[in-house]
Amino acid sequence: MSTWEIHAVKYADRNARTRGDSFIFDDNHDAAHAMDYFMWVLRRGPEVILVDTGYDMAEATARDRPIRMDPVESLRPLGLTPDDITKVIVTHLHYDHAGGLHLFPNATLYLQETEMAYATGPCMCHDTLKMPFTADHICEAVKRLYSGKVVFFDGDGEVADGVTVHRIGGHSRGLQAVRVRTQAGWMVLASDAAHFYENLWLRKPFPIVVDLQDMLDGFYRLEALASDKQLIIPGHDPLVRQLYDTDKADHILRLDVGPKSDIQFD
Repeated sequence: MSTWEIHAVKYADRNARTRGDSFIFDDNHDAAHAMDYFMWVLRRGPEVILVDTGYDMAEATARDRPIRMDPVESLRPLGLTPDDITKVIVTHLHYDHAGGLHLFPNATLYLQETEMAYATGPCMCHDTLKMPFTADHICEAVKRLYSGKVVFFDGDGEVADGVTVHRIGGHSRGLQAVRVRTQAGWMVLASDAAHFYENLWLRKPFPIVVDLQDMLDGFYRLEALASDKQLIIPGHDPLVRQLYDTDKADHILRLDVGPKSDIQFD
């Protein structure tokens, strides 16, 4: 069976954060705790699948969360242009994962139906739940739907041979993780089902959550999907940059070969 290459593409970071922003009930809540922002590129021969899109300069300005590189520019070292992207797996519709949908107009979106219903339903009457979403990004997803370019899943689904999606929920109602067959084994892109290794390894939930039980149950689901716990890739952890080598450019990491060393927490 053929395997996929995976590249993690870092386009932004946010360092003015604390552990209280990352973990519920953390004993050291005021200590600094940085966050990286990634997209992921899956390749197998001529096939290309983009997992999430990042967000653009306009969104960065609106939220006062600067990005280091426009998502389109960040893909150029991989030889990719927007026209090359015809499949985008949207793990969920938060601004930092779906804020660049408009940058890839040729793409069909692969999305959980629960996520679309959540982002367009009565839960968005609550400012706390609405905060991570931006209306223009949701409208772009709806426009893509009306142009026949959305594939919905209800739970588990296959995007391509060796690439499957699995609804986890928790952080967002229809959050999905992506399972990829690689040379290292079945690797799982957790996205925000685990922002950091510590969320998963120490069962410490992230504070932005719509269903805490789903988030906690999701940690076990991620482990069941991966060939090895070491092959679960969190969505925002700077530690990923220490565990994997750069490839093509300083902001791009090669994941499918597996980590250089084991992840361990006391």
